[in-house]
Amino acid sequence: MRILVYDVAADSGGAVTVLQSFYEEFCKDTRNEYIFVLSVFKLPETAHIKVLNYPWIKKSPFHRLYFDHFAAHKLVKKYKADKVLSLQNIELPHAGVPQMVYEHNALPFSEYRFRPWEGVRPWMTQQILGRMMKRSVKRAEKVMVQTNWMKEEIVRQCRITPEKIEVKFPPVKMLKTKSYCLDKEKPVFFYPANASAYKNHRTFLKACEILQDKGYHNYQVIWTVTGRENKNMLAVRKEAEERKLPIVFKGPMPRRELFDLYASSVLIFPSYIETIGLPLLEARSAGAWIVAADCLYAKDMVGDYERAEFFEAFDEKALERAMEKQFRQKAES
Repeated sequence: MRILVYDVAADSGGAVTVLQSFYEEFCKDTRNEYIFVLSVFKLPETAHIKVLNYPWIKKSPFHRLYFDHFAAHKLVKKYKADKVLSLQNIELPHAGVPQMVYEHNALPFSEYRFRPWEGVRPWMTQQILGRMMKRSVKRAEKVMVQTNWMKEEIVRQCRITPEKIEVKFPPVKMLKTKSYCLDKEKPVFFYPANASAYKNHRTFLKACEILQDKGYHNYQVIWTVTGRENKNMLAVRKEAEERKLPIVFKGPMPRRELFDLYASSVLIFPSYIETIGLPLLEARSAGAWIVAADCLYAKDMVGDYERAEFFEAFDEKALERAMEKQFRQKAES
């Protein structure tokens, strides 16, 4: 069988990790032939894998749109592909052959529904791209997702049979850490996340303000944002500085440093939209205490973990209470 793997969107980050994991899997499958259609990311060819790169796709959204709708399906015919595997959440238009779709965008299936004034981009993703994704799921021969919660939500929202969906968890390499040890005299609360609105830094900020009002000062909060990424984060940083909260805006950190912090801190994870929530699994591997938003993705990842506690995502008082416990609990090995 000849399978065309379509992923012109991947150029960095998690999308490339997914692409590479499929590539490594297909390198071992010599019974089939594969044609990878990509934009700028390079992969080596093998005897049974051909790689086609079209870097001009990245020039603008219009170049991408043109390629998706007017050029890509011609490659299906040219290389006589029997199937298409789309790694871009949506099937390839006009392919004319059975398709498999890999769904890794959680926004259309998450519990939280964005309103336009909260963020135009996520709202459009849910309202426009989301509808396209759901139609694509219904038409696809097979659907692959990263987590059980996404499978359950897709089955429920798209009204398709569970047998049509395969859970394909992405490969995640955990780094070894020293034995978990939290300083109860001055606990560290750690939140590794970017500056997207749904990461919910403001609820975390408000919880810290409540702690301060109660007289708690001997603790530290470390965030992997600079506080200068966007207007929202600028406002959050300004408020934190005005209230003299012990929040360190450290910015992005090397993965080794992240794992060292997991082993000596409490992971606070108030994000209300994630596909996986990788820091939850990373902190769990280090034996850390975890306080996470009570969302489907979090329950899926650490719902059975004895050191995990959950709070309603926008309830800063509940988060503060969970943080306050860390000042009173006895240290555990």
